[in-house]
Amino acid sequence: MQTKAAVLRKSGVKHPYTESQPVRIETVELDAPKRGEVLLEIKAASLCHSDLSVINGSRPRPLPMVLGHEASGVVKEVGKGIEDLEEGDHVVCVFVPSCGHCLPCKEGRPALCEPGAKANNEGTLFNGERRLRQGDDTIHHHIGVSAFSEYAVVSRNSIVKVDKDIPFEKLALFGCAVITGVGAVVNTANVKLGSTVAIVGLGGIGLSALLGAVTAGASRVIAVDINENKLKQAKKLGATDVFNSKDETVIEQIKEATNGGVNYAFETAGAVPAMEVAYGITKRGGTTVTTGLPHPQHQFSFPYVTLTAEEKTLKGSYVGSCVPDRDIPRFMELFKQEKLPVDQLMTEFIKLDDINEGFDKLAKGDASRIIIQF
Repeated sequence: MQTKAAVLRKSGVKHPYTESQPVRIETVELDAPKRGEVLLEIKAASLCHSDLSVINGSRPRPLPMVLGHEASGVVKEVGKGIEDLEEGDHVVCVFVPSCGHCLPCKEGRPALCEPGAKANNEGTLFNGERRLRQGDDTIHHHIGVSAFSEYAVVSRNSIVKVDKDIPFEKLALFGCAVITGVGAVVNTANVKLGSTVAIVGLGGIGLSALLGAVTAGASRVIAVDINENKLKQAKKLGATDVFNSKDETVIEQIKEATNGGVNYAFETAGAVPAMEVAYGITKRGGTTVTTGLPHPQHQFSFPYVTLTAEEKTLKGSYVGSCVPDRDIPRFMELFKQEKLPVDQLMTEFIKLDDINEGFDKLAKGDASRIIIQF
């Protein structure tokens, strides 16, 4: 079948994207789903920094590629071997397919699935194959999903079946922003009731982490960013304190305000300066967690002695250390109980044709989550 999709053919082009047009809307051929695969009609897809990092070259991927990974949709066709899905089911896409058999999966860490990581790096579906093309030219899949398209073929390992009582635009957020941000708080860090928490970087993942910290019962939630509008939004979402990290003394200010630093600091921007702030404001005995995906060549340094003398902990968190089949439904239940208002992350809605303008806004830091409606 044919589908209209957002295709990236060259990364690293200059801003503004509305002029350079790195992402082109093209008609591509989408082959039918094979064994273990599902055809989805994409209903909503969010613009995420993981997409932007492929466009700007920070995350090298094989090109050409149909981008998009944070999405929701409806099952239109089920491939052979799948018995737990049927046409009409609603699903959320997950950007790390997990096999359930490799060592990380057996240890309960599907975010680190080895076959899934290999497939994502090579731009294929979980089974190593591709279903996108233009004539004889193969087009790669973005981390197993390629959701910036009217239709997508994905592995069963890349989707979670969900209830039909949440709108698609809100459902999409659970596939990346929510599981990464909230998961980092409740899974990776295991934030304790009454703890002090700081979030450095207030994009969709950072604001999700903020909501997770509030829900987890943090006594103080500190929001840090260079964008004043995002700091205002953070206050509305439950931040007790906000600090602009443009101020060169921001680390000293936060340490003074918190009597030496916070129990948990989360870096969600994927930028070395943000990581320096997060580690700097972590108190003695505290934990710094990063969800950021910086350029592979970027280096972060810190006083080595602090790990021992101050008993600090430095941790990475990928996909919020989540088990998607377990965590997406429980986060959705918290949302339905109005305990996790993730719909407040949505900034605006656009059409697929406006995608380059949307990425300009995301790159400037003017948006949390921009949703493409199909």
